[in-house]
Amino acid sequence: MALDWVQDALLRSLGFAPYPATLNVRPLDAEDARLWQMIQREFASVPLLSVDGDFCSARLYWVGIQGFGKGDQTIKGAVLLPDVADYPKDKIEIVAPVRLKGLFGLKDGDRLALEFND
Repeated sequence: MALDWVQDALLRSLGFAPYPATLNVRPLDAEDARLWQMIQREFASVPLLSVDGDFCSARLYWVGIQGFGKGDQTIKGAVLLPDVADYPKDKIEIVAPVRLKGLFGLKDGDRLALEFND
């Protein structure tokens, strides 16, 4: 995500300059995995088009992000889903204007709540 064109495209599409790394999470259980698949099929997304044939396009889904450690605030962000055929079905990449691990005091294995906004 440190590529300049990606940063610029995310700023234009989302209206905020994202922290230059994604936070990768996975669904907690089978029900969460089913919900994630349904969101991909049925929710509106914002296209993120590649300006370079060497890189893939992606879809963005608006989310509210809440951690369960430090504080109880909700941060506006997006889930970035690359348009790649073999992309892992259980991988969820989150972009936000801040470093989420630092803001919420996250360690590997900690939980987050994502509220998808259609």
